[in-house]
Amino acid sequence: MPDLKGRAVIVTGAASGIGEASAKAFAAAGAAVLVADVQDAKGHAVAEAITKAGGNALYFRCDVTKPSDTIAMVAAAEKRFGRLDALHANAGVEIDKILTETTDEDWDKIIGVNLKGVFLCCRAAIPAFQKRGGGAIVITASVNGFQTEPKLAAYCASKGGAIMLAKSIAIDYAQDGIRANALCPGWVGTPMTEAFFADAEKKAYWSGVQPAGRVSTPAEIARVAVFLASDEAAAMTGSVVTADGGLTAVLNGHRFHPPAP
Repeated sequence: MPDLKGRAVIVTGAASGIGEASAKAFAAAGAAVLVADVQDAKGHAVAEAITKAGGNALYFRCDVTKPSDTIAMVAAAEKRFGRLDALHANAGVEIDKILTETTDEDWDKIIGVNLKGVFLCCRAAIPAFQKRGGGAIVITASVNGFQTEPKLAAYCASKGGAIMLAKSIAIDYAQDGIRANALCPGWVGTPMTEAFFADAEKKAYWSGVQPAGRVSTPAEIARVAVFLASDEAAAMTGSVVTADGGLTAVLNGHRFHPPAP
């Protein structure tokens, strides 16, 4: 793991799944971590676990769809840690529906969290990075940002937007020493995929589609996030980084047949 001692990081959606693993991985690398989420009990538990392990963490309730919350989140990190060096904009939601079944409320929720939420968090964090002369942004996008699957219309649209947002930030703020990269997992075993993988046949199918022969773990994705936020990735900005167990290598140009719902 890279050495992030003396650094401070915000991780959104940090109460569970990839976000929880990321918060713990950043702490293990030596960074102080602001654990941001709306799941208070779980978020406090993550921060407490980091602290008990000898790390420095603070839970902060943040609804990433609210500008005032994201501004307050950055201010809380600067007040507690005295600095802000990286943002892992990870909070995300998913709804499995084809376009004509997607309601206005569904669309607003997906875009609100997965795209507007990323925009708001980045907009709040960038001035803090500029004050320090640089910083790193890691946006959790998805392989579904550039390659779709059935019944994910709104989700794919949001993740495609998140990828392009990372690229735009990389261009616009390169001279400020700010890097931004999109981290694109494939199938990962998280609370968000738990209901889907409750069907053993589906889990076996998708595990087999990934050449690794299994779904990835949150900890595996988290280690990539830590690397992208570290000086070890100094040459990387505007990059789309897949961590998908080979999923896209298989699906590119391959007509697949997912199991019936």
